[in-house]
Amino acid sequence: MIQHPAYPVEPWCLRETELNLDVLAQSESLFALSNGHIGWRGNLDEGEPFGLPGSYLNGFYELSPLPYAEAGFGYPESGEVAINATSGKLIRLLVNDEPFDVRYGQLRAHKRCLDFRAGVLSRTAEWCSPARRTVRVRSTRLVSLVQRAVAAICYEVEPLDGPARVVVQSELVANQWLPPPSDDPRVAAVLEAPLRSQEHSAGDARATLVHRTERSQLLVAVAMDHVVDGPPSTHVIAESEPDLGRVTVTAALEPGQTLRLVKFVAYGWSAVRSQPAVRDQAGAALTAARQTGWEGMLAEQRACLDDFWERADVEVHGDAEVQQAVRFGLFHVHQAAARAEGRAIPAKGLTGPGYDGHAFWDTETFVLPLLTYTVPGAAADELRWRHSTLPLALARARQLGLRGAAFPWRTISGKECSAYWPAGTAAFHVAADVADAVVRYVGATLDDEFERGVGVELLVETARLWRSLGHHDAHGRFRIDGVTGPDEYSALADNNVYTNLMAQHNLRSAAAVAERHAERAAELEVDHEEIAAWRAAAETMTLLYDEELGVHQQAAGFTEHELWDFAATTADQYPLLLHFPYVQLYRKQVVKQADLVLAMHKRSEAFTAAQKARNFAYYEAITVRDSSLSACTQAVIAAEVGHLELAHDYLVESALMDLDDREHNTRDGLHLAALAGTWTALVAGLAGMRERDGTVAFAPRLPEGITRLAFAISLYGRRLRVEVTSTAATYALLEGAPLQLLHHGEPITVATGDPLSRPIVRIVAPPEPTQPAGRAPQRRQRS
Repeated sequence: MIQHPAYPVEPWCLRETELNLDVLAQSESLFALSNGHIGWRGNLDEGEPFGLPGSYLNGFYELSPLPYAEAGFGYPESGEVAINATSGKLIRLLVNDEPFDVRYGQLRAHKRCLDFRAGVLSRTAEWCSPARRTVRVRSTRLVSLVQRAVAAICYEVEPLDGPARVVVQSELVANQWLPPPSDDPRVAAVLEAPLRSQEHSAGDARATLVHRTERSQLLVAVAMDHVVDGPPSTHVIAESEPDLGRVTVTAALEPGQTLRLVKFVAYGWSAVRSQPAVRDQAGAALTAARQTGWEGMLAEQRACLDDFWERADVEVHGDAEVQQAVRFGLFHVHQAAARAEGRAIPAKGLTGPGYDGHAFWDTETFVLPLLTYTVPGAAADELRWRHSTLPLALARARQLGLRGAAFPWRTISGKECSAYWPAGTAAFHVAADVADAVVRYVGATLDDEFERGVGVELLVETARLWRSLGHHDAHGRFRIDGVTGPDEYSALADNNVYTNLMAQHNLRSAAAVAERHAERAAELEVDHEEIAAWRAAAETMTLLYDEELGVHQQAAGFTEHELWDFAATTADQYPLLLHFPYVQLYRKQVVKQADLVLAMHKRSEAFTAAQKARNFAYYEAITVRDSSLSACTQAVIAAEVGHLELAHDYLVESALMDLDDREHNTRDGLHLAALAGTWTALVAGLAGMRERDGTVAFAPRLPEGITRLAFAISLYGRRLRVEVTSTAATYALLEGAPLQLLHHGEPITVATGDPLSRPIVRIVAPPEPTQPAGRAPQRRQRS
């Protein structure tokens, strides 16, 4: 989409200069607004036409049965599906009794803009009705980052070529009609009319609807109120019925007169509180929003984002599309996490129904690194959500005959929702991913209170899982067999290198934290014998290496499998999972997403530089990137081993994943991990940032197409700004005590007011690797 001339490349917004109904669903995802608690897709104000209507509440779901041809012990019995909650976005317009619909009459102009600094979606349209009356419509929409239960719209109508009788119908609508799902298994299941009315009311310019989900028994209340500014004859009425609340505003306007409607919408929902309590919660939030007022909410939103951009902005010179894309990604990741307190960060955020609204390991592995170094409080909140699901993870492990905590592959509430157990239940690496995120957060923030509370318990219970799952073989090596690693085109493998290395890190970290917080560990019944067992397992962990090929094996026997026939695979057969049975994929050397390469990023110290170069070249030739998670990791390692232009290629692929609809499923919601991965490709890739055991290191190098990179990170109670050019890197400490760091291995100390510049150390790149036929990334820049 971003390649279309209707989407100019601008550094601080996403602008659409004309409406294209062929990509309406994609634009609804791109223009979505959220605060981590409420999500509104970027549907047109009038509700029609639409691609996918969507109003979401984080953690608000319905249960759906998981059918099995043959039942098995331990299979999840039901799934959780995020549902389209009551919509508060709808504002229908009639001009002289003709409905404003862009498909009729003449749409003379239509522009939309998602402003990354103001946090609003604005729209301007000029429309001539079939009866030849022209009006200008302006709307501005926000989902508050400050008042988490509230969203608001300012809607204005002005006749341009003669008097007009205008009717505006502002609505709350439950159980909206949804289009049928596609055959793509990644698209969310659609449940018909999941909301059951409990009560409804209307009066003055206000309406309230209360519903309960039929199976999950969650209550939701939605209330709206309005401030109307129009001619003296303006008339307002309110009405309600079980699935509809409506406030109708009627005015006779002359050219130059404007009818202005400010709509405040508030949501409340709960699994445990009473119906009156939930209803009153929405009412109270609505009253607070009215008191703040429209201008006040705009000011709050701007101030919140000013603070965010001061801490998180990334500047990229030389590639304007990447500059726009990284800010687009940062904005949406911030939206997904800002007010998600006590809830997960789903893979699609709250931008669409993709993946049924589930959270995966994507969050801890790809999203939390960005949040940890920019908005650490949001990272802590997500980890507290994981901790809140620990009882379910402990119960799941016991069901599987294991100790410790087995976190779900995909979930909303904390229960496993994957019906396909080889890629779900067997992906035990999720536990180590959670542990890794805990260690990173504590290491970056020095948050001892968090470590002593949430951290100790998560690390202890995940370590117990690995000690229970693995075993020492006859040679004394610790093995972890029958698991599925990040690469979903392999399953039930023995000694997956990523899993083993992450488990090793988990075990060592748990031992260390149990000794640091001995009293807390004792409460969890950790003793010296258990700590010693964790360390023994970590020190003898099996790491497979193919001596003949000179590369690490992704898992036992992987490099001996038959190669996938890439030459015989056509472009329209990707992604492979939609055209070939898994039994074929599992037997071949073909990689869906970075697995061994991800291990080289996450556990960089476990590999030599020569091993990284050889491993990268080998796995590059068989990785097809049928996952949006892959490109950012490939960018990181490509940059580290010296393939700077290839790193740029993969950076762009991750950056434009949704803006260019690279996976052809942006209509179902944005790929948050890829959006966060753009930051990772720049900061961990081109800037070479690594942080471990209280030491932060940088090894910056830029490709020819990028002339300058600058960003800030929060670390150890300090704020550091890094600026990289083709010849030098400059480190400036913005606040905090002097900081020691490494620049290309050289120790340096940075103090506030005393920036340090160091030259870039060049690297001799090995021969450029090849990719599977037809799966090379689009070339961005080549000398």
